[in-house]
Amino acid sequence: MTFFVTGESHSGDLGGLAGADATCQRLATEVGAGDSTWRAYLSAYRTVTEPAVNARDRIGNGPWHNARGVMIAPSVADLHGDIQRDRDLIYRATALTESGELVNGRVRPEGTNNEHDMLTGSDSHGRSFPHGRVFPPAVPATRNQQNLTCNNWTYGGPDGSAMIGHHGRLSSFNTSWNSSHATSGCSLEKFNETGGAGRFYCFALD
Repeated sequence: MTFFVTGESHSGDLGGLAGADATCQRLATEVGAGDSTWRAYLSAYRTVTEPAVNARDRIGNGPWHNARGVMIAPSVADLHGDIQRDRDLIYRATALTESGELVNGRVRPEGTNNEHDMLTGSDSHGRSFPHGRVFPPAVPATRNQQNLTCNNWTYGGPDGSAMIGHHGRLSSFNTSWNSSHATSGCSLEKFNETGGAGRFYCFALD
């Protein structure tokens, strides 16, 4: 296994990229896959002291397989459709947790919540958004909403915003696995409102 969706929920405060990476490493270790170095598929916006970070640059070269051995993508270019769109194989049936479990999407057991929103902070090519970009437009936009990363994954309050993707590729708006729409806040409760549970993708770097 070199790819999974986190099997636990979070707010937008993941402890930064380092904290998110540590979560991926811990979850992988719990199921016997801790020998690899794991990275969270998350971008971070540029600050006065730190450059922007692109999710696609953090995850190695591939290929990546889920807990059942299904190849998600053979390379970074295929994962992001650099040469040809939809060359990856991320769907609800393949975007499994570290334990090999399905994550609820629009298709789900009766009486359970839709949790198809995956935190990424990224555009469809896996790159950070320019600071100040708000998508979809929000007026007035708060400072926290302007970076689409819940303040670089350090904020879990009711305002702010994060870009998410749809692991099930089902949506009335945008079916991208990594860049579908913004959340309405950074708390777990706000994530729930738009169909998420603060889950994110983890990839093995090596």
